[in-house]
Amino acid sequence: MLQFQPPGFGHKVIHTFLGAMVYYTQTAAPWLNDDSEDLPPLLFLHNFGGGASAYEWSKVYPAFAPTHRILAPDLIGWGESAHPVKDYQIKDYLTAIAEFITQTCHEPVKVIASSLTAALTIRLAITHPNLFDSLYLICPSGFDDFGQGAGRRLPLPIINTPLLDNLIYALGAENEIAVRNFLQSFLFAQPKRISQEMVDAYLYSAQQPNAKFAALSFLKGDLYFDLSLYIQQLVTPTVIFWGEKAQFTSIKLGRRLASLNPNVVRKFYAIADTGVLPHLELPEVVIGLLHPYL
Repeated sequence: MLQFQPPGFGHKVIHTFLGAMVYYTQTAAPWLNDDSEDLPPLLFLHNFGGGASAYEWSKVYPAFAPTHRILAPDLIGWGESAHPVKDYQIKDYLTAIAEFITQTCHEPVKVIASSLTAALTIRLAITHPNLFDSLYLICPSGFDDFGQGAGRRLPLPIINTPLLDNLIYALGAENEIAVRNFLQSFLFAQPKRISQEMVDAYLYSAQQPNAKFAALSFLKGDLYFDLSLYIQQLVTPTVIFWGEKAQFTSIKLGRRLASLNPNVVRKFYAIADTGVLPHLELPEVVIGLLHPYL
């Protein structure tokens, strides 16, 4: 998805147990210089959902390219990374993200992640605290927090029906109208902030061969879990940001999760007039909030 990357960013590849994982980093002017490889790593992990990819963070990470080695992967099953034909499980992403960090980072890494992926990062930081320096999380949720399911919008029998699942994905993610509607209805607070480039990037990712498998695993709830059962075990310093108008996972839920571990969750920021992706909707605000920590 190089056509959607900022100037000076190119892609590299590492290999995980599930296949190749593409990631974006500084590869050319104006960012690349002799000291670039010595910069501390800064890892950006995108959310799940039809058409998701590292593009989600592309309006934010150039702001930190002068001071950090940017690592922004397309996770397995998304973007231009491998798309194994399988039912994706939580352990698949925990293992693949851990592999990515160990192959690309030679020191504990600062991680910026969103939504369900942010919640998975919390779980990984609990079991592998040596991999992490600190966490900066946007709307972290396991989508089944406190036993209250938040993400599924279609009955499982429909999603699991052969051929019908193909139709659901084709109608819901593989055309421009559906992608724009998804962004407007579920991810953004203000539709006027959605650009044609955003629609094109999500559509391009959604149309990759076998892209439906990861998306349907997410839609079915195979990747959901109760974050409230884990967050109290977290010891990595953490800052949480939350779009005040986030759907599925309300800011009330966010405050409740943060209150379970106040010694580790150092700060909770409410971002006004944004949905679940404030870093794509109002990237300049998120950059400003992140800047003092990075």
